[in-house]
Amino acid sequence: MGAYAAAMETLCERAALMRESMQKTQSITDNMLRTHSIRRAHENIDKTLKAAEVILNQFDRSRQLPRSSGSTEEYRSFFSGNKGFKSSIGVVNQANNLLAKAIFKLEEEFRQLLTSYSKPVEPDRLFDCLPNSMRPSTGSPRDGESNSKKSSDQNKSSETIVYQLPTLIPPRLLPLLHDMTQQMIQAGHQQQVSIIYREARSAALEQTLKKLGVERLGKEDVQKMQWEVLEAKIGNWIHFMRIAVKLLFAGEKKVCDEIFEGNDNLRDQCFAEVTANGVAMLLSFGEAIAKSKRSPEKLFVLLDMYEIMRELQPEMDVIFGSKFCGEMREASIVLTKRLAQTAQETFGDFEEAVEKDATKTAVLDGTVHPLTSYVINYVKFLFDYHSTLLQLFKEFHEGDAEEQLASITTRIMQALQTNLDGKSKQYKDPALTQLFLMNNMHYIVRSVRRSEAKDLLGDDWVQIHRRVVQQHANQYKRIAWSKILQCLSIQGTQGGSGSFGDGGSTAGVSRAMVKDRFKTFNMLFEEIHQRQSQWTVPDSELRESLRLAVAEVLLPAYRSFIRRFGPMIEGGKNPQKYIRYTPEDLERMLAEFFEGKTWNEPRRSSHSVDSLQLINGLKNTSKLDSYCEMIKDDIIALMEELNSKQVEFIYREANGVAHSLAQCCQNFDREFMQFGTVPNSLLAAIVANDVTTSSIT
Repeated sequence: MGAYAAAMETLCERAALMRESMQKTQSITDNMLRTHSIRRAHENIDKTLKAAEVILNQFDRSRQLPRSSGSTEEYRSFFSGNKGFKSSIGVVNQANNLLAKAIFKLEEEFRQLLTSYSKPVEPDRLFDCLPNSMRPSTGSPRDGESNSKKSSDQNKSSETIVYQLPTLIPPRLLPLLHDMTQQMIQAGHQQQVSIIYREARSAALEQTLKKLGVERLGKEDVQKMQWEVLEAKIGNWIHFMRIAVKLLFAGEKKVCDEIFEGNDNLRDQCFAEVTANGVAMLLSFGEAIAKSKRSPEKLFVLLDMYEIMRELQPEMDVIFGSKFCGEMREASIVLTKRLAQTAQETFGDFEEAVEKDATKTAVLDGTVHPLTSYVINYVKFLFDYHSTLLQLFKEFHEGDAEEQLASITTRIMQALQTNLDGKSKQYKDPALTQLFLMNNMHYIVRSVRRSEAKDLLGDDWVQIHRRVVQQHANQYKRIAWSKILQCLSIQGTQGGSGSFGDGGSTAGVSRAMVKDRFKTFNMLFEEIHQRQSQWTVPDSELRESLRLAVAEVLLPAYRSFIRRFGPMIEGGKNPQKYIRYTPEDLERMLAEFFEGKTWNEPRRSSHSVDSLQLINGLKNTSKLDSYCEMIKDDIIALMEELNSKQVEFIYREANGVAHSLAQCCQNFDREFMQFGTVPNSLLAAIVANDVTTSSIT
């Protein structure tokens, strides 16, 4: 009797549990579209519930009856008369089988629902979840990063940054999935729930990352890439990290929290299993960059990567805060530190690279060297990362980070100057050496004054190096113009006590000496003009000030020389041959200096210009004899200077002279062909209207 009572009690409890489970299962399935198999299961559940209800009614009756042998017999006859329930053990087994089938059906439906609605998120949907300032304009993640850091910082300060989590699973399904997981957990199927959830959600997450463009790359893959390709991938990775942490991982965390509400351990375990592979795939690229070979151009992308990791670290700590996510959290921290270390080492390498740069790039016109512009732009860009650099120094060094940054920036500038000093020695012309150093130092000083580097290096540094620029300008003037100025101021004459430079007396100065000085001046000035018109001073203000400085020295000396000794030449024969330039002519020609004209640009010498002017004058005068003498002297001088000038210029100049001479010969019956000392080969060439390499021998 006691055994039967115990059996009835157990059976009653199991049947009640079965009834509750069946009712919940029925409630769940009512919300879904029925397949044929689910409808049949529903019918079986209804039959089972009816049978269970008969049994439970009998239990209720047995409790109400007095405990007598008659009631016991009646109770026993009920169970013995039912073929389906021969004993209480059979009833329990039957109930267990039905419950197992119901749980299996529940698992299948849970799997089917989760798999059906766990689809990868398209990139465009993810971009729509970003703040407006970070959305790409053309669908490329890189476009979202194209704004400068300064404009990005301004956007952050003027706009509330809002990330809208993507819909990973329809919200209406989350309560249903939660109830289903609860039923399976209560039935002891926790492991099956974990497996189903991990398989469905991890596959969706990984496919989303792949569609976005995330790929697993190692150090070897990175080393093989061209820099342009690698730089683009780094930019994309920065964007991917932000999307993954702020949208995908945060969204996955939200879904997981709702489905597994009330089951913290299982929730944290499932989330860790779902995101582990995606996190590893993202961080592997960062590790590969941090471990790859260092080079100066990588510093900025390393700082970008370091910044995004520092920005995301607080959220990583929250999202991956459970004990099951410890490895991922630690991997993120390790990558951040490694990026910081690599960036700092790269910054230190840059100083040495600048000082030891051995490129043989020749700057023929003395303008700013490519190394100078590269280093200055490099330093200017660094100040976009001012706060980041200070953070790096604080992490790895003791002391004031601002002073350390100023110190290394100063050393970089000094390394650049040392290298430029070495490169300046490539020039054979010492005047061009000084011009080169002046241009480069001026570019450095001007760039520093217009950037944040001025605050770091200080006003004293700027003033000191402005004086260096002036020193190079003064050295240029001394080297380039001292010789020509000596023609106008060399003291002493042969056997006399007069001088070219002092007083107004011409005593003891012969006309021949004055002629010689004018010819020397003309030759030197023409050479300087031809050469230095091809040099370059790229800064317009510096160019004008340098021309003015030369004019302030040259023009007064030339005016004084002409005023004192010009009458000695003007009273003689052919004064234009010696006094070729007025002070105004010199001033005009000085305005052509430092324009950087092409080395191969044809330029007529003063001889050809003067000769052509004279030939044009022949058409309007009958005084051929005096002009022919001038033309003869010019052509002879042109031939004598053939070895000292660029040959290709001379050929063209001579051709121009020959052309005009031939025309004049036709107009004036060859009257001025009697040059006497002019080489026959040149005369023949003049008649033939051509001067070539073969004709000038």
